[in-house]
Amino acid sequence: MSSPVLALDPETFLLPTKDARAAAQSISEDYQSKKPFPYGGYDNFLNPAILDRVLEDLEQLPEAETSFDRAQEKLKTSYQPERLPPYTRQLFYALNSRPVLAFLEELTGIKGLIPDPYFAGGGIHVVSNGGHLDIHADFNHHGGMNLERRVNMLIYLNKDWREEYGGSFEVWNEDMTAKVAGFVPQFNRMCIFNTSSTSWHGNPETVNHPDGEPRKSIALYYYTATWDSTRKSHTTLFKPRPGTTDQRDKQVARRALLEDLLPPVIHRKVAGRLYKLGF
Repeated sequence: MSSPVLALDPETFLLPTKDARAAAQSISEDYQSKKPFPYGGYDNFLNPAILDRVLEDLEQLPEAETSFDRAQEKLKTSYQPERLPPYTRQLFYALNSRPVLAFLEELTGIKGLIPDPYFAGGGIHVVSNGGHLDIHADFNHHGGMNLERRVNMLIYLNKDWREEYGGSFEVWNEDMTAKVAGFVPQFNRMCIFNTSSTSWHGNPETVNHPDGEPRKSIALYYYTATWDSTRKSHTTLFKPRPGTTDQRDKQVARRALLEDLLPPVIHRKVAGRLYKLGF
């Protein structure tokens, strides 16, 4: 399979839209035909010099806005682009630009993709040694913009990473009986997939780099204006792999039960109190 190389310059955004579409044309049919949902992994996605500069920026990270350390998502931190050095911040803006949207629309077949200027849940993700992210389906609704989540794009920053170091991106089938695909998070590899409430994926194998290096990635999410009042929004849904020690997300299960049982006004009050208490 050929790999798309986007001749993207984060400082000038000089990537013609027609070239971006052309970069996706040779791989779009294969991508869209994948089961149980469209996905793909592509090497040499960007000029490697771009990601080398990003790695230089990440040598000194600010305090993380979001950190997770629980059974389902362990030792994972994320960093909003606006708090990162200028070059990396500009790369995020470039990846939200019209040419990149054209590439994604051509690849996925989804028209009218909308980038997220707030980078909700996106940014730089770091999973430390001993950490993992269990198999899950992502939140499906961007409440602030009232949009439906449609596509995830992940770009990996880990040089000389091997499968035995853990942290591979995995795709699972809908009934969670089998892993469909796995991608080692190697430097300049881009993994992308269409999101839904049953697009089960994650990096459940514990990161265990022999030199203690963390797993680093760039994460961006894209949406469409297709949300309506008939849809039910949900947060991240975790699903244990059979025959493993993966744990059910009891916190989300409790909230879902309360939502089903209680009137909306009472549910919001009770859920808010339970959240503050850590339930």
